[in-house]
Amino acid sequence: MQIDTPTLPWYRHRWPWILATGPAIVVVASFVTLWLAISSNDGLVTEDYYKKGLAINQTLALSERAQALDLEAGVSLKLDSISVRISSAIPGFVSPTQVRVTVSHPTRAGLDQSQVLTLRDGRYSGQFRLPAAGHWVVLLEDDAKTWRMMGNVMLPASGETIFGAKPAANAQAQQKPHVIGLDVK
Repeated sequence: MQIDTPTLPWYRHRWPWILATGPAIVVVASFVTLWLAISSNDGLVTEDYYKKGLAINQTLALSERAQALDLEAGVSLKLDSISVRISSAIPGFVSPTQVRVTVSHPTRAGLDQSQVLTLRDGRYSGQFRLPAAGHWVVLLEDDAKTWRMMGNVMLPASGETIFGAKPAANAQAQQKPHVIGLDVK
């Protein structure tokens, strides 16, 4: 003889609920992600992206102007000070009386600093408070905003970092192009 045990409905069993828990968690997590995406501010996107895109051409023109003037900058960046030397291979170049120096960190905008430095004894000097180590982008602009130069400095730096004009070896290489000939017989 066989005894029939009463069968329970599906919702009285534990396994359907265990199997449905995973997809239910995913649905809840997707709604949380959607809420975060809608409510949070994306700090990387600028409101006036179109105007900034148009200004790139002006920025490139200022950098090209610095190249045309054959400008070279020597930057000595220490933990609490900066010293900048600007020179040009073009005779008659007069260094500006003031230079705007912006020292910025590529990923930590809160550490960015900007100052206007005045020419004294052939160098521009000022005070900057920077961490002991790291990668820094240095932007130099003259007071009339007719040229600009940009370079990278790694701290700790053991001396002057030079950027701008091409070194003599590169200039000679550009004057003498390499020609590869084919020897056909």
